Amino acid sequence: MKKIVLIAFVLLAGITSQAQVRVSPGLRGGLNVSTLTNIDDNSSKTDFYVGGLVNIRFNKFFSLQPEVTYSRQGDEGREYFDNGSSRRINYELNYLTLGAVAKFNFQGKGFHVLAGPSLDVKVGDNYINSNPEGFDLAIVGGVGYTLPNGLTFEARIKQGLVDIYGYDNYYNDDYYYNDVILNQVFQIGISYTFKMK
Repeated sequence: MKKIVLIAFVLLAGITSQAQVRVSPGLRGGLNVSTLTNIDDNSSKTDFYVGGLVNIRFNKFFSLQPEVTYSRQGDEGREYFDNGSSRRINYELNYLTLGAVAKFNFQGKGFHVLAGPSLDVKVGDNYINSNPEGFDLAIVGGVGYTLPNGLTFEARIKQGLVDIYGYDNYYNDDYYYNDVILNQVFQIGISYTFKMK
């Protein structure tokens, strides 16, 4: 345990000793391809996300990026009626996402991988017969490439961790983990960071 603490301390000291911290605000937006897990006869829904960011670059290898994003999610499902008929419907779950991703740049160049958590607060939905949870916790991972002018292209996967109907006992007799309905989103988009003098 002492060795792990010592290694972490040495790494942190190395990062901060060579740090020339640069803070750059920016904008981000792109395409969401979202779905909900464990629902029969559903398909993905295409929508958008848009928001702002602050890129805090500690050195050429590592940066931390807090983000605030409006994200339109959900899926395309089927609504059934008492007379046996049905119709396709877009189920909307719209969130205000508060997140932070850590970015690791390979060889200090433009290509990077990223990962981090997010808290999604529901700001709207179109559900009629149910009331989805008002929040979600998610894990984000992805890859991207940043050009010297601050323009970044990224692809991300966002996996929700909270059942949208709020079940908290996944292993009782009536409800199993395979029945949990979670948000899943594939995002592809661009961002731009402004250079601050």
